[in-house]
Amino acid sequence: MTARWKSRAAGRPHTVRAVATGLLLAFTVGGVFLSRAVAQEEPLALWPGLVLSAVACAALLRRRGHPLAVLLVTTACVMAEGFLGYLLTPLLMGPMLVAQYTVSLRPDRRTSWYSALAAAAGIALTGFVVTDSHEWIIGLVNPAAWVLMVASFGSYVRVRREYAVARAEHAAQEREEEARRRVIQERMRIARELHDVVAHHLALANAQAGTAAHLARTRPDQAIAMIEKLPEVTASALRELKATVGLLRQDTDAQELAPAPGLAQLPQLVATCASAGLDVSVTRAGRTRPLPPGLDLTAYRIVQEALTNVTKHAATSSARVRLDYTPDDLTLTITDEAGTRPAAAAGLPDHNRDPSRSRSRGGGYGLLGMRERALSVGGTFHAGPRPEGGFEVTCTLPLPSSEDSTS
Repeated sequence: MTARWKSRAAGRPHTVRAVATGLLLAFTVGGVFLSRAVAQEEPLALWPGLVLSAVACAALLRRRGHPLAVLLVTTACVMAEGFLGYLLTPLLMGPMLVAQYTVSLRPDRRTSWYSALAAAAGIALTGFVVTDSHEWIIGLVNPAAWVLMVASFGSYVRVRREYAVARAEHAAQEREEEARRRVIQERMRIARELHDVVAHHLALANAQAGTAAHLARTRPDQAIAMIEKLPEVTASALRELKATVGLLRQDTDAQELAPAPGLAQLPQLVATCASAGLDVSVTRAGRTRPLPPGLDLTAYRIVQEALTNVTKHAATSSARVRLDYTPDDLTLTITDEAGTRPAAAAGLPDHNRDPSRSRSRGGGYGLLGMRERALSVGGTFHAGPRPEGGFEVTCTLPLPSSEDSTS
């Protein structure tokens, strides 16, 4: 019922304003008759009080556009009624109090309080002139206190409204900041995916093409074998790139996109690395368990990027991948040992090795992307040279509990 009446009132503002003014006029007229009834001396003139009350209430219809002028008119009407001998009760002062409340809602606080003090002073002056000294509390202090009390209440309502507006603006600003952060995080996630896909496959293709070009004259059979495996690497790169970019298209059918890779694709990753001359061994410890899709993708990308760094920077022909499963977490360890790659052993140039950074591997985004992936799922990450030589990447990813996985 309340909501329905509110909707009706919102749809008929002029009707609501007229009804409210009529009710206020009825209360003001009641104040006129009350003052006339309690008059101790000769009966008060009725028609002047009714006319002044009607003028004050009619002026309230323009209070939203001209609040100060309406307050002046209503104050003058109340002061005139006081000089005519009417008792300045809250009923009789109703139009003036409503006008004062409207002025107190204005954002100009100084004007609001100056107007309230002026109205209170006018009412107090009226009471001082027409009231005996032993009745000053009723005829002077009480009416002025009503004016100041209404002004204080209006100021309180104005402050509450300003606070609500400020909170709404702050909430909107926070929503914008959160949306901006989400966009930045999404851009970083897409950048990591593209970097992992492109860097891994291009590094392998570059290694195969460089070695095949060098072996073309001395060992054509091996060169042809490497060149024949190049389409597999490029086709895999195109598939993953299409799946990653396809996620950005809203009109792409989810059935057309390849599923996100995971640790189940490690054999294909090992085979791809083998085609580039890197022998990768994978060992598992503990009870293997399925991972959530997001965590599975994170683990796969970390292993992929670590092996890509081995292919690009390390002078070695082998790498080891170890997966340690515990009830609480999964630890990934990717290790390469210092040594000589096959091409270097045969006196061939290594097109992928950069001696200036082969041991540091900190100049690009590979280590940074792996660290961000691990931290995004609440894991830990460490990468650095081994005391006995080579490089090692260690990452610990928290696993969901058995209750969470079953639910």
